[in-house]
Amino acid sequence: MSDFPSLADLIPSSPSSGVPVSAPAMKVSSEEVEKKFQRKMSDVEHKQREVEAMRLANTLGIPHIDLEKFPVSHKALRMLPRERAAEVGVVCFYATPDGFRLGALDPTTPQVQDILHELEERHKSKGALYVISQLSFDRIFRLYDTLPNVAPVSKDIEITEENLSQVQADVHDFSSFQELIQKQSTTDLVSIILGAGLKLDASDIHIEAEEDAIHVRFRLDGVLHEAAQLPRTNYKRLVSRIKLVSSLKINVTENPQDGRFTIKLSTGEIDVRVSTLPTVYGESIVMRLLRQDREQLTLANLGLRGRTFELLSQEIARPNGMIVTTGPTGSGKTTTLYAIMHILNKPGVKILTLEDPVEYKMEGINQSQVDPSKDYTFAKGLRSMLRQDPDIAMVGEIRDLETAEISVQAALTGHLILTTTHTNSASGTIPRFLSMGVRPFLLAPALNTVMAQRLVRRLCQSCKKEMSISDAQQARVTELLASLPQEEQATIAGKPHMFFEAPGCEACNNLGYKGRIGIYELFLVTKEIEQLVLSGHMSEFEIQDTAVAQGMVTMVQDGVLKALDGLTSLEEVFRVTE
Repeated sequence: MSDFPSLADLIPSSPSSGVPVSAPAMKVSSEEVEKKFQRKMSDVEHKQREVEAMRLANTLGIPHIDLEKFPVSHKALRMLPRERAAEVGVVCFYATPDGFRLGALDPTTPQVQDILHELEERHKSKGALYVISQLSFDRIFRLYDTLPNVAPVSKDIEITEENLSQVQADVHDFSSFQELIQKQSTTDLVSIILGAGLKLDASDIHIEAEEDAIHVRFRLDGVLHEAAQLPRTNYKRLVSRIKLVSSLKINVTENPQDGRFTIKLSTGEIDVRVSTLPTVYGESIVMRLLRQDREQLTLANLGLRGRTFELLSQEIARPNGMIVTTGPTGSGKTTTLYAIMHILNKPGVKILTLEDPVEYKMEGINQSQVDPSKDYTFAKGLRSMLRQDPDIAMVGEIRDLETAEISVQAALTGHLILTTTHTNSASGTIPRFLSMGVRPFLLAPALNTVMAQRLVRRLCQSCKKEMSISDAQQARVTELLASLPQEEQATIAGKPHMFFEAPGCEACNNLGYKGRIGIYELFLVTKEIEQLVLSGHMSEFEIQDTAVAQGMVTMVQDGVLKALDGLTSLEEVFRVTE
């Protein structure tokens, strides 16, 4: 080709005679001549490759870029894995928080377009495509070799059986816990606090900054208790340590953050959800302990009994419709749905869940977690779930009209929908759906059953004893028992009305209670209730009266029956329900 120089072209001539100067006179070795020749050839090849790339770019209407000397950061390279870059012929050569740029050998391929959209979704920024030559691609691809090998950082805190045994030996109550943590270093302190929380069966650990001290509080059976205090000198290091293992930003103190980590034990894993919140005297930290090694959930050990148990067992066997549990945050709604799914989880059944967040992992069930920051909401997630052809779908919570309407439509088209909402009673659920904007003629046939629930503390069986109640309490109990359905009255007929209390002992940390149990009320959407829904003008009280007339045991009645069985105290039942 005429564009390529000959070897003679690279040998300099004498400016006067035009006769080539001999190699010894110019002291130019044959190796140097060869190198110059190769460089010239490389320059020509580079120009030709870039011209070809420019022609392709003009044809496609996509900009061209020469990356021969373009500075590429490690951040840009890490946008795209090396293996995928090699497979598709595309590299990321520029990346900032506002956008990124991709260079591709052929930007028209579906794989390149998929990568562009995928990165835009993942990083919530705008991307752009450029045509590059093979030489530019090879040059950027070689830069992958310059990426430092960063060893993966384990975010798991290892609390060994030995650690827990020591905590069990040293911590008997809150006072012994206070003594123990005063002797520990900051690193050990985190493990000791977590170990003590597990030993005392805490569901949440609260670390709160005050003016003079740091307060550590444990939530036991739904009630917060002061567990210990720490000097403020330990505060910053303690918070930094928790943030480090939770993958939170240590230098961010003015904004809330959420993270998580895992404690690995031989008996199973403990997932810890961490939340930080800026307060006047520093950040408040809450760690929720989610035990994955919980015993098998059954409706019976959750506290469902009698007619309520029979009706729910009957309803979950239906192939379609909606089962709704309702109650305030922390009333055990999701746990009840997990117990139902445990019954329904069979090889021939496909179950999908949409949760915020996924609290307990269940084998055989496909669980998905919503992420509003990435526009993955309950409504959008539910639409996608239904395209997966599930038999049963669990929606963690219905908060808006769109999610409610999709759930109702799914229930009417052959799916069994398990979900929750927030109301004070079962009878308040239907007005809640209607207030969202759900149409009555769709809601009435979609709903199968509605159940409300609360959690009451179990009396400590080690120190439980009989107690007498006041005249006012006796009158209230008599009224509640008299309005029970006849079949429930028959179960207590002839039995003395004895109630119990627990003064506290070492087994229950002197609290009088250990563990919790549910109290429930449930009604079926019968023809009478369906007619009330279709009328569109019914009140919560009309639904309540109709459900009671059809045999519903109310939550407070269920609680009194459990108090008569010695499972909880009358005081606890009235505290939670009234």
